[in-house]
Amino acid sequence: MRYLLLIGSENKTAAPPSPAEGQAMVQAFMRFSEEVRAAGKAVVSERLRPEDEASRVRVKAGQRQVMDGPFAETKEGLGGFYLLECASKDEALAWAKKVPIREGGFVDVRPVWQM
Repeated sequence: MRYLLLIGSENKTAAPPSPAEGQAMVQAFMRFSEEVRAAGKAVVSERLRPEDEASRVRVKAGQRQVMDGPFAETKEGLGGFYLLECASKDEALAWAKKVPIREGGFVDVRPVWQM
């Protein structure tokens, strides 16, 4: 079964990491990415561009509307994702616990419907 690991932060307006912390995080994600690929679990993974480059399509009053980011109504922000092939939710959660997130970060684990 496939599981989507959505990586985000509880506070998208938090101060960015220092250059040294940022470099350490990049290296930690590179190590995690290599580990998940070597285990044969990775389907795809990507880092997301900033929210101010995003758009959202909504339906309001029966009409589709496009809203450009940033999206002020939420304090959480998404930074990237991994799509993994795992035997169980427990296995997906075990991988999610290894994602190198900072204080205030989160990893949502979502099973994917087979189409």
